[in-house]
Amino acid sequence: MTTSASVPANPQSAITGETVTNRLVEANERYAAAFTDPGMDARPVLQVAVVACMDARLDLHAALGLELGDCHTIRNAGGVVTDDVIRSLTISQRALGTRSVVLIHHTGCGLESLTEEFRHELEMEVGQRPAWAVEAFRDVDQDVRQSMQRVRTSPFLLHTGDVRGFVFDVKTGLLREIDPS
Repeated sequence: MTTSASVPANPQSAITGETVTNRLVEANERYAAAFTDPGMDARPVLQVAVVACMDARLDLHAALGLELGDCHTIRNAGGVVTDDVIRSLTISQRALGTRSVVLIHHTGCGLESLTEEFRHELEMEVGQRPAWAVEAFRDVDQDVRQSMQRVRTSPFLLHTGDVRGFVFDVKTGLLREIDPS
């Protein structure tokens, strides 16, 4: 399997001034040339919001059998349910009709190797302590449980009856459901 990450960078890139962003913009121009409006609105067809880690190894649409327009996808480092994720889920539910929430963490997450000390190191480097927490964890199953609990107890969310959490195995592609208790 070839992925864009496995393709060596063009050695001429530094000389020609080509950047990854330029490559993405060129790809968008090719995409737009063949694009036709699918006639959808912003409401997800399956009325589901998926919260997942930003890890580049997770192809959520392929892994979950989703098509364009099926879901809202909210991603961040660790797939952690932060205040901003609650904000997005609240808008997703209250303004755009979602009813279910799927939480996906994964094996081998980078947050398992960090600690809150990361914030202190940043403060020493830049002279300002970040306002956000790293949300590092050691036990991925427990972190999924914590995320489920944060969703289920949020006063802003209308629909908390169908909240399920999973760990995606980056080696096998399989989801393993986490018992919330």
